[in-house]
Amino acid sequence: MAVAETQLYAKVSNKHRNKNTSSLLESLLAKGFPAHIAQKALAATGQKTIEDAAKWLHSHCNDPSLDDPIPQEYALYLCPTGRLHSYLQEFWKESKHHCGKNRAHEIFPHITLCDFFTCEDQKVELLYETLKRVGESFSQCFPPFISLSLHSSTSYLGFFVDDSHANILKEFAMAFSAEASALADCHVKPCQKQVHLTLAHKFYPHHQKTLEQLAKSINPEEACQWVAALYSRDMRFVHYQTLRAVFQYKPQNIDELMINAGDFIYVDPTQQSDASEGWVIGTSHRTGCRGFLPENYTERANESDTWVKHREYAFVPASRFFTQTENEPNVKLNGEVHNQAMSRSVTNRLSVQLSQNTTLRRGLLVMRHGERVDQVFGKSWLQQCLTADGKYHRADLNFPSNLPKRRDVKHFEHDPPLSCCGIFQSRLTGEALLDQEVAVSYVYSSPALRCIQTAQHILEGLKLDQNVKIRVEPGLFEWTKWEASRLIPNFMTVAELTEASYKIDTSYRDNFSLSSLVPSETYEEYVSRSSTVMKQIVTACPSKGVILIVGHGSSLASFTRPLVGLPARESSDFAQVVRKIPCLGMCFCEELKEENKWQMVNPPVKTLTHGANAAFNWRNSILDD
Repeated sequence: MAVAETQLYAKVSNKHRNKNTSSLLESLLAKGFPAHIAQKALAATGQKTIEDAAKWLHSHCNDPSLDDPIPQEYALYLCPTGRLHSYLQEFWKESKHHCGKNRAHEIFPHITLCDFFTCEDQKVELLYETLKRVGESFSQCFPPFISLSLHSSTSYLGFFVDDSHANILKEFAMAFSAEASALADCHVKPCQKQVHLTLAHKFYPHHQKTLEQLAKSINPEEACQWVAALYSRDMRFVHYQTLRAVFQYKPQNIDELMINAGDFIYVDPTQQSDASEGWVIGTSHRTGCRGFLPENYTERANESDTWVKHREYAFVPASRFFTQTENEPNVKLNGEVHNQAMSRSVTNRLSVQLSQNTTLRRGLLVMRHGERVDQVFGKSWLQQCLTADGKYHRADLNFPSNLPKRRDVKHFEHDPPLSCCGIFQSRLTGEALLDQEVAVSYVYSSPALRCIQTAQHILEGLKLDQNVKIRVEPGLFEWTKWEASRLIPNFMTVAELTEASYKIDTSYRDNFSLSSLVPSETYEEYVSRSSTVMKQIVTACPSKGVILIVGHGSSLASFTRPLVGLPARESSDFAQVVRKIPCLGMCFCEELKEENKWQMVNPPVKTLTHGANAAFNWRNSILDD
């Protein structure tokens, strides 16, 4: 058990328990559940229905922490609904699309009244009573309209609440804090700082102008019903990453985690040293169980996706503001009512703002190579497919059908080719780029064979293999410290590559010579090499269109960050990031020439996700008993 969790258990285990029970609790007790577990289930599901609590208990029957007395954490937020909320949701969507995800996207639009505090499970109903009582006492003085003004800096964008209205919100928060602290025996800290509604936070500075333009499309005077809502979260996983399962995974080993599509998984980035490449250790939000799972079965979720809404108090009657025509039905968007016609109008306004203020010139698409054969069959793959007299044979359908000729076949050990799946991945990515009408004008590749093959098959998918040639650039090779041999691999020569029918630009003169690559270079040397070569490539490609660079997992960060003006990551963080980048993972930067800068945006196509397919021996599996 972690030290922090042990301290939490000790903190709460000796507190006395409230003897009052609700009708929901009585129903669970009648079913034979122990009181403390029944209360835990009710707190975890928002004390809504007996069915929700019973379902939670069934899902958590194997949860090793089921008996632990760790309470939930609670926060009180003031949330907009109605037309203003719809405009804010569209801003969330458009800002993520144009500028990527920032810290504000982790949580829905809100004003913080009381930040997270703990409350014992059996006393949560006292918080509900407090919210209702304090809400009613402020209902007459609560402003029918909250005045908001836009503020912006290089790392923050949001609406500040004007002082007169902010003072009322602070008084409401203080009243809730005082009564909840007294009744529920918990420490509630009300908001005392500048009252605000965050639009974007911790974004790249070069995205500030785009975000400001998007924000100007939000009219803060739009009709709005403000709701004070009580939310909870599992305090054990506050600093974890939240993933969402995209596919079902059934465990093949006892230490693996069963996940269903839509499940949320908590992952601690600092505790992944025991996980193999492509795997993570996580805890299921649905079941509470912990184990290994394939990372490419998941996607990043928002922090608030696992939060539970308990109770809310609406300050202004909805009938004052909401109007709706019969021909424009409302639909649910993130749990809130959303009008489709208004959504279209918001999107149109935002699109006009962006088209007036953003002009794309050139693009840079940096991509990791496809699946390499030793990634599947291990470092001894070459021994598996060479006969005694040194001839190549295909030991598995995922081995390439043939190997290109090179001066020494043993050089494949440290410069392996793509697997057949890697070839398929690369061609499929090229076809997807063709479908999106991505105009690739230049192609650069690391000298590693797997990268050159990836570039070749992408060009074939794009139907550009007869028009665009590959420029082999030694300076694009990965951090040499990660080379298992501690030596620079013996790459195929340009002559060998051309003879093997790869479309190589034989007239290209590299920016960083192969002889300049040094074994076990320092991280600082690698970062400097990457930054220098990237600037030289961009300078050498002045024409409009996309520059495609096929490199390694490390390329995505080391090539794009200096281009958009960001410092290099710490070496320890860099390694953690790189290990999560899948085959054909990509980053895309676009040039804003009138502003003399580059910005990172969403890639033109999605990356490819697929499951594992283990080797199969029919004799051992079918015939043997």
